[in-house]
Amino acid sequence: MRETTDEGARDLQDEATGVDAAAICADLIRFDTVNRGEGVAHPERPAAEHVAALLDEAGVAATIVESAPGRASVLARIPGSDPAHPAFLVHGHLDVVPADPSEWSVPPFSGEVRDGCVWGRGAVDMKGTLAMTLATVRRRLREGRRTRGDLVLAFLADEECTGDHGSRYVAREHPEFFAGCTEAISESGGFSVHAGGRRVYPIATGERGTTWMRLTARGTAGHGSKPAPDNAVAEIAHAVSRIASYEWPVRLTPGVHALLDGLADALDTTIDHDRLDAEARRLGGVGQLFSGTIRNSANPTRLDAGYKINVVPGVATAQVDGRYLPGTGEEFLATIDRLLGPRVTREFLNYEEAPAADPAGGTFAALGAALRAEDPAARPVPYVMAGGTDAKSFHRLGIASFGFAPLLLGPDLDYFGMFHGVDERVPLEGLAFGTRVLDRFLDTR
Repeated sequence: MRETTDEGARDLQDEATGVDAAAICADLIRFDTVNRGEGVAHPERPAAEHVAALLDEAGVAATIVESAPGRASVLARIPGSDPAHPAFLVHGHLDVVPADPSEWSVPPFSGEVRDGCVWGRGAVDMKGTLAMTLATVRRRLREGRRTRGDLVLAFLADEECTGDHGSRYVAREHPEFFAGCTEAISESGGFSVHAGGRRVYPIATGERGTTWMRLTARGTAGHGSKPAPDNAVAEIAHAVSRIASYEWPVRLTPGVHALLDGLADALDTTIDHDRLDAEARRLGGVGQLFSGTIRNSANPTRLDAGYKINVVPGVATAQVDGRYLPGTGEEFLATIDRLLGPRVTREFLNYEEAPAADPAGGTFAALGAALRAEDPAARPVPYVMAGGTDAKSFHRLGIASFGFAPLLLGPDLDYFGMFHGVDERVPLEGLAFGTRVLDRFLDTR
């Protein structure tokens, strides 16, 4: 009878934590923290103050730090039960990308609950994860449960740009908060992907490096009616065309190889490494886990030149979003330089190395075990993210981050489409599941 009573009490606490996570998620969405990049952003300060207040209610002394007026992050360090045990970091970001209300079914900053989901910009990326973290930590502290090592929390500004006002700033100016941390968890992993009646849970163990570049072509300015043999606009257009049409070769890195092996085992199939593009299409949703990480990429995203139709400008520029796989940085830049040609130069707007964590270590095993404890059908697999996160900043401090924002999703919800997409939403049941998984995992820290 005692076991039944204890189990019933835990179920009630689990349910209450899930409800708390949903409410926090909706509240956070209502803070408009849109980040348009290049320093143009709505201030994260109001959302940061809300997060700090939630932690204060649980007895956590949170610190708000600003890198610029309004560009605020929240840092907290909760003492563990064993001062000699390594500290562990949980980090996430407060800012979101823009949303056009005319495209949405609900106002994107309403935090509306409809059809069993919390709707709004940031529901998935990544205020839902922040809400799960806050609800889980608040519950554990109410119940007097501590991690063995110190638990470090970072709720950050500016992830949707370069992190200059967020993760880069706190890593540089406040490294004392992260002393003793060697590992962390953050966004983009631990969610379910349905394939052939099975549920695969990718856990990110790395991501591609970032090379955002400005390309510049210089020529002779002149009248638009005269011959222009060194036309800067033409030069930049040719360079951009060469980059856009280049077919990058497949580079099978150890992290992606581990994913392919894990998927083959989880799905009881074989994956032909010599035709990975076709295999990604064949495997559908799980194919998206590797389709963007089997090669480097460089996408032109902006062109700027001229000021009048009958004036040939002397300078033309372009911007390119480049991403490279771990260990391929030199090859990537050599290829870009070849494609640019001798009359176009490049400079970095943002350069970040490709971080990686150990898929064979104890932390990955603990993350997988926490998922399986709540979903016995879970098949955790390691994967490499195509994009980037604040993990790059903490990599500089020697902290390896795993992408782990656990969600149990229905087969009809396009999780990948939710990122920066229209009608972003997160299921209430998924948030409740995530809090239970996070709680189990933190028991291992």
